[in-house]
Amino acid sequence: IACRGDKRMVHSRRRFLTHSATASAGVAMLSPADLWAMQSAPTDRIGIGVIGCNGMGFSDLSSLLKLPEAECVALCDVDANVLGKRSKDVEAMTGAVPALYGDFRRLLENRDVDAVVIGTPDHWHCLQMIMACEAGKDVYVEKPLANSIEECRLMVAAAKRYDRVVQVGQWQRSGPHWDDAIAFLRSGKLGRVRTARAWAYMDWMPPVPMVPDGPAPPGVDYDMWLGPAPKRPFNSNRFHFNFRWFWDYAGGLMTDWGVHLIDIVLYGMNATAPHSVVASGGKFAYPNDAEETPDTLQAIYEFDGFSMIWEHAVGIGLGPFQRDHGVAFVGNEGTLVVDRSRWQVFPETGTEAGKPFYKMDPVPEHRALPGEGGLDQHTKNFIECMRTREQPRCNPEIGSLAAVNAHLGNAAFRTNRKVHWDSSVQRFRDNDDANRLLTPTYREPWRLPRV
Repeated sequence: IACRGDKRMVHSRRRFLTHSATASAGVAMLSPADLWAMQSAPTDRIGIGVIGCNGMGFSDLSSLLKLPEAECVALCDVDANVLGKRSKDVEAMTGAVPALYGDFRRLLENRDVDAVVIGTPDHWHCLQMIMACEAGKDVYVEKPLANSIEECRLMVAAAKRYDRVVQVGQWQRSGPHWDDAIAFLRSGKLGRVRTARAWAYMDWMPPVPMVPDGPAPPGVDYDMWLGPAPKRPFNSNRFHFNFRWFWDYAGGLMTDWGVHLIDIVLYGMNATAPHSVVASGGKFAYPNDAEETPDTLQAIYEFDGFSMIWEHAVGIGLGPFQRDHGVAFVGNEGTLVVDRSRWQVFPETGTEAGKPFYKMDPVPEHRALPGEGGLDQHTKNFIECMRTREQPRCNPEIGSLAAVNAHLGNAAFRTNRKVHWDSSVQRFRDNDDANRLLTPTYREPWRLPRV
C-alpha cells in the first residue's frame, strides 16, 4: 500500500474493508475483529485526524506517531497560526503533509480518517466525540471526558450505540508502575484502607492578570472556538491554555489534574460514586487575578467504607508526603503513596513490651522506568483495541467515573453546601442549585446531542 503522500495509490483502512466486503458475500458475516485481522499486514496504516492541536492534542499525536501503523492525515484547529505550525511539525516528523481544516465537521467527512484525537477545550469534548462516533470514527478524547455530568452520560451512551473504540486520555491507567502500586494495595498488606488522599500542588502556576476584552487575533475563528459556550467578547485570558480556569469551558484544577488522580483512587478502591461530598476553598493564592475557579480547594468524599480527600493549591509545591502531586492509600498497617515517578510504602509503627515495631515488612521504593510514563502505553493500547475491537484501558465508562466525581466536588464548592448524590438516577438529592449544574445550556445553533 502506498503512503498517503503518493497520490497514485492511497488506500485507507475503511476503503480496504469496503472493497473486501463487496468482493466476498461471506465477509458480511465476519466480526469487526475478523475484518481487522484480514488486513493486518505490516503495511496497513491507520489514518489519524486531530481536532485541537495546540497542546495535549499534539502530544497525543506525537505519541501515536511512534507506532508504525499510525499516520497523521488531517489536522483541525480554529487558530490558523497553530494549524500552520503543526502542519510543518507533522511534515518534519513524517515527511507527509496532512489535510488542514478550520471546521472539525469537514475533518469528520474525510474518509481517510480512521481515528480522531480530540484535544479541544473541555466544553467541546461531548459534541465532537459523539459526532466522530456517528461518523464511524474511533476516538481518543482528552480528559476530563466532559465539562458536565450529563455530557458524560451522553458520551458513554454514544460509544455503546455506535460501537466505537473510545480511549479517554487518563493515561496513568496504562502506566506499569501505577498497576504495580494498585496490585500491592490489593494484596491486603496495608490492612484495612479507610482513607485515600489525592492532591495537586502547582507551584509553577502564576496569577492570570486582568486584561481588557479585545479583538480575536488574526487567523482565529473565535465564534467556532466558543462553539456551544456562552457568547462573550474575546479575552486573551480565556484563550488557549488558560481556558481551564473559567467555568464556561472547564472546571479548574479539580477537573484538570483531579481526574487523573481521583481515577487512581477509584481504580484502587474499586469504587464508583460517593454518597456525599463537601468542599471548601476559594481564591486564596491570587484573590485579585482573572481566574474564576478556586486556586485552593479541599473536598471530602464519603464512599462505602472509606473517605477520599481531594486537595489542590497553586503557588505551593510541597503537598502531602513532600510531593507536588500524588495519591495516598492510608491503611491500618501502612500507607502507600504513588505519583508519576514512583511508589513507596510507609509502615505504621506500634509498641509491644515497651519496644517500637513496624506493623508490616519494609517495601523497597519502586520507580517508573524510562519510557513507561503511561502516555505511550495508552496510545498503543488505543491502536491495539482498534484492531481487536476490545475495550481500551480507559473507555468512556471509566473516564466518566473520574469526571463525574470531579464535577461533584466542584458542585459542592459552587453551591457552598454538602451535596448528596444518587448515582442510580444521576441526580443530587434535595438540591435544585446543584442539579442545575448537571446539564449545560448550549448556545445556538449548537444543540446538546441526543443519543
